[in-house]
Amino acid sequence: MADLIAKGTIEPGCQKVDPILIADSVSRSFGGNKAVDVAHLEIPRGKITALIGPNGAGKTTLFNLLTGFDKPDTGTWNFEGRNLAGVAPYKVARIGMIRTFQLTKALSLLTVLDNMRLGAQTNPGEKIFASLIRPIWAKQEAEITERAETLLKRFKLDTKAADYAAALSGGQRKLLEMARALMGNPKLVMLDEPMAGVNPALTQSLLDHIKGLKANGTTVLFVEHDMHMVRHISDWVVVMAEGKIVAEGPPADVMKNPAVIDAYLGAHADSDLGDVR
Repeated sequence: MADLIAKGTIEPGCQKVDPILIADSVSRSFGGNKAVDVAHLEIPRGKITALIGPNGAGKTTLFNLLTGFDKPDTGTWNFEGRNLAGVAPYKVARIGMIRTFQLTKALSLLTVLDNMRLGAQTNPGEKIFASLIRPIWAKQEAEITERAETLLKRFKLDTKAADYAAALSGGQRKLLEMARALMGNPKLVMLDEPMAGVNPALTQSLLDHIKGLKANGTTVLFVEHDMHMVRHISDWVVVMAEGKIVAEGPPADVMKNPAVIDAYLGAHADSDLGDVR
């Protein structure tokens, strides 16, 4: 992992060779309880990074802060050198940092194909006056539809294109949300528990798609509780506990870290972390 680390020792918040996202002093409190208290975090470009930690560690809250869905009490962060503090979520997505949600946000009363079309960026037909003049947007609409159909085929959802999103299973909705995220040509995809509630039959498909994102040059940051999955697909692991980054490093090293074992297992620290699901 020498290609990831700028310094020799691996400490929480260590510097990376080519980080795509850097956060400093990001904090958020709710009713006096500090849910997030991240001193420094760097996400390596072109890699798959897992963000792990027990329930209540602050992982989803950190996602919400970095993508503009919540406002921090303190902190700054930048994506490819651009300051994103205070930037609206839709603008964050437009510059290439797109997230999915723990609970899928598919629009149930739209078709699968229409859900995909909504993921495209800067369609001129979305402007009030331009929408009245079809020649302005017809060509781009056709290109968007073609791209959507290609992605649906890649995610094995092409046979569901005309179905309402409400008719999809939980796992298929996860696939749809991941596919829709790619409609925006993201540089960084942030996946919040992509395996939660997924039928085991679709698990391998989701895993393959996450690895496929990296193969296509997309950086991935994902939240997950399944340690077997984390060890299988991630290049780097960041561990949160009580809002703080308590450890990070390659998966094999992190799984042996006493701070990680304590955060996950508490009194059962003598157990094998690799057996925890």
